[in-house]
Amino acid sequence: MNQDPIENIAKILLTKSTIKQKTYRNICKAFKQIQDEAKSLVEDLKSKTSERDEDIKLSVNEVSDQEFHIRIAGDLLVFVLHTNIITLPTDYEYNKSKYVADQPLRKYLGQINVYNFMADSFEFNRLNDPGYLLARLLINSENHFIVEGDRQVGFMFETVSAKPLENVDLNILIKLIIAQAAENDLLAPPFPQIRNITVREQMEKTQSLGGGNKIGFQMSYQNETKS
Repeated sequence: MNQDPIENIAKILLTKSTIKQKTYRNICKAFKQIQDEAKSLVEDLKSKTSERDEDIKLSVNEVSDQEFHIRIAGDLLVFVLHTNIITLPTDYEYNKSKYVADQPLRKYLGQINVYNFMADSFEFNRLNDPGYLLARLLINSENHFIVEGDRQVGFMFETVSAKPLENVDLNILIKLIIAQAAENDLLAPPFPQIRNITVREQMEKTQSLGGGNKIGFQMSYQNETKS
């Protein structure tokens, strides 16, 4: 007699649920570790800069259990923990790897996204100012991880880790993220582009006033939309 399909469905759901719950616990733990590492790094930066320039703004602000911000001078790094467990498209190298082929349940991932905004955009409530995805940390049920990002951020962690995530990995990642944000200057829009503005744009202090965009992130974003 054939097995009852309901029993098979229940087994699949239980297996996936267990893996997803474990993955979610891992990503939540990593998010707290990232925040702790960020606080330590910011305090270290303060000690190295305050005597030379006390006006440099450095801080870590917890917004909620799923979001915190790092203020680095004129930049605001926004860390967001996503509560849903996801899978990547099938054509991703991660999903085509032997690591996932050996155990398909490793494809389930928790994610933390890091966005870069200009700090003034939040301070002056400029709702139309853009922010850009700088990095994405993905962790599975075994606490192994990959990082997607621009330049050195992605290069350092382009393949799945050989071992579970450690604080030293997060320390390196945050340093790379902060460095990349700090090294990218603002690019003002061309003069003809900001010649005409509306009353609403003036009142909302939008980018049409010539506030500028981050150079590196604008280029990365434009390349992605063209592909």
